[in-house]
Amino acid sequence: MVDKEEESEEKQSPFEELTKQFGDILGKMGANMQIASFPFTKAEETPQTEMPPEEEIDDREALKRVKNFNFKPKEIKEYLDRFVISQDEAKKVLAVAVCDHYNHIRNIIAEKSHRKREYMKQNVLILGPTGVGKTYLVRTIAKLIGVPFVKADATKFSETGYVGGDVEDLVRNLIKVANGNVTLAQYGIIFIDEIDKIANAADNGRDISGRGVQINLLKLMEETDVSTMSQTDMLSQMRTFMSFGNAKKPPPDKINTKNILFIVSGAFDKLSDIVKKRVGKAQIGFGTIQKSMDQDFEFLIKAQTEDFIQYGFEPEFIGRLPVRVACRALGEVELEKILSSSEGSIIRQYQEDFGGYEIEVSCNGGALEEIAKAAAQEKTGARGLLTVLERVFRDMKFELPSTSIQRIALDREAVKNPEVYLENLLKVGDEKGVDIQGDMERFVKAFEGNYAIYLNFTPSAMEEIEKIAHENQTTIVATCSRLFEDFGYGLQLLLRDGERKSFEISREVVQDPDKFLSDQITNFYKQRGQ
Repeated sequence: MVDKEEESEEKQSPFEELTKQFGDILGKMGANMQIASFPFTKAEETPQTEMPPEEEIDDREALKRVKNFNFKPKEIKEYLDRFVISQDEAKKVLAVAVCDHYNHIRNIIAEKSHRKREYMKQNVLILGPTGVGKTYLVRTIAKLIGVPFVKADATKFSETGYVGGDVEDLVRNLIKVANGNVTLAQYGIIFIDEIDKIANAADNGRDISGRGVQINLLKLMEETDVSTMSQTDMLSQMRTFMSFGNAKKPPPDKINTKNILFIVSGAFDKLSDIVKKRVGKAQIGFGTIQKSMDQDFEFLIKAQTEDFIQYGFEPEFIGRLPVRVACRALGEVELEKILSSSEGSIIRQYQEDFGGYEIEVSCNGGALEEIAKAAAQEKTGARGLLTVLERVFRDMKFELPSTSIQRIALDREAVKNPEVYLENLLKVGDEKGVDIQGDMERFVKAFEGNYAIYLNFTPSAMEEIEKIAHENQTTIVATCSRLFEDFGYGLQLLLRDGERKSFEISREVVQDPDKFLSDQITNFYKQRGQ
């Protein structure tokens, strides 16, 4: 006889049955597709798309902040100054554009009459080399305002969407970030990087299909309705289908892009050459043959619409990006300030990493200068800092957590020669010995958590373990794990249900753990008369 609860569990919900039937039909049609199974829920209980923690936002609170937007341009710039070094002009331009945009949104939400007024959206184009903070600027602004933010590279899109991505997916991703709140999503920010890669001028080797991508993006940047469901997203379509007939009104099937702010960026490597020819500033002379990033910047800030058209952009496309600003390449001074002054300094990440092993990291001024100097030679902007720091700390991350060393103090020489610095640190560590007490505590705690058994090591036992670890060039924890690998399951045989027990581990036990375990099990069964 089948239990009623088991019968209930085996019975499929109406939606699960429909999903199965639909999958069978597609199979007979030869469709190479699988339909994901998920529980049937009412519309008001439909689970939201799970997003990464850094993208999670409270959609109701965010919508309230949009309705009550009251930032001033200077306030936004001052906030950006805490995280992004230099790029003052870009900060000013973005701050003004964002304030104008969200003041307009606040007005149309408060007064319906404002919706009928003509408004030219101030989409933004940011020019500049890699690693100067273009993405960081926009992401930081979005977090400050509290609106959903989506970032993508223009190179992943294709004209048709069959190969690569569909540009409309950008808008649908905004809805996901907004926890399914379509109203909030229509006030979000879409950031598209590497926009220069879709220019289609024949003389710069661009892919001719870039023109089609430009046209598709043009529709989004101006105003168009986008379906909230992709035609290839069968799961979402099935969910919407099953929501019909429920008491709650199903979510909108369209989202309008009129009030979405678009910000695009790119390096535009060859654009400065086009501007030079136009303004008649072609470089002549021995001292100006070497092209520098500063020279590029001086020409980029003079770029006009005709230059972008010659570069390979459609006039209609570039016309929808009226706000333009160039970012300057970062030099040694700016890179050092990023390390010492920015709230988002990468140094803090390494301090937190080593902090997990109770190792303190500090850098004096000479060390920061040397890191910045090496990073500038990478020519990748702020990203060069990570490259240099990873090179400096790589071996330290591997070696030091297993030693007694509790402090790393970088100076200029340590940055230049991290191998020598580490070698000297390890010598100090050898003199102090390994942190056996801390390592033993970690092993004992983990063992007790796994098996409900407390191993009480005597001082002589710990000395023996340290000796074995030194002879075999292994860590304390690895040595203990090898010596006592059978103790967990073996000693559990000696416990009654729910019981926790302690065993003393002496030097003799460390020297012959198998004998100790065998004796314990033998004595246990003898006492039970078996």
